[in-house]
Amino acid sequence: MKDAQATPLIDRRAFATGAGALALLAGSAGRLSAQATEPAWQQALKSLVGDVKPLEGKVTLELPEIAENGNTVPLTVSVESPMTANDYVKAIHVIATENPQPGVATFRFSPLSGKASAASRMRLARTQEVIGLAELSDGKFLIGRRSVKVTIGGCGG
Repeated sequence: MKDAQATPLIDRRAFATGAGALALLAGSAGRLSAQATEPAWQQALKSLVGDVKPLEGKVTLELPEIAENGNTVPLTVSVESPMTANDYVKAIHVIATENPQPGVATFRFSPLSGKASAASRMRLARTQEVIGLAELSDGKFLIGRRSVKVTIGGCGG
């Protein structure tokens, strides 16, 4: 028959290691939940600009104030730029703040493009703000915004 005194199920070293791992997981879960609370469009914007703060202006978004059909909303985006070899727009990114996938389109340019302008149609899930983000050749970013009210069948929404 065995001794009446039971051996511990876990020793102190294993307990300390497990507690440390649990604390590490709890700390990283807090950071992940902070990122998860940030809206998807802000995450998309941050992935494009990093820590650079975009400057307001020089980006023009032509969108209807009221879109009766969110499935096909016309868009024209342009940026004031000399489009020279040393000073040009590399790309224009279009972000819709309330769409499930906020990245709508990216248009790429070179000095040979002549002007930084593009037109297309996009789908908007609901009333929201559309952002035009211009990426310049010198690493700077310009930003423009425009609100669009999306109605359902022209009845408001």
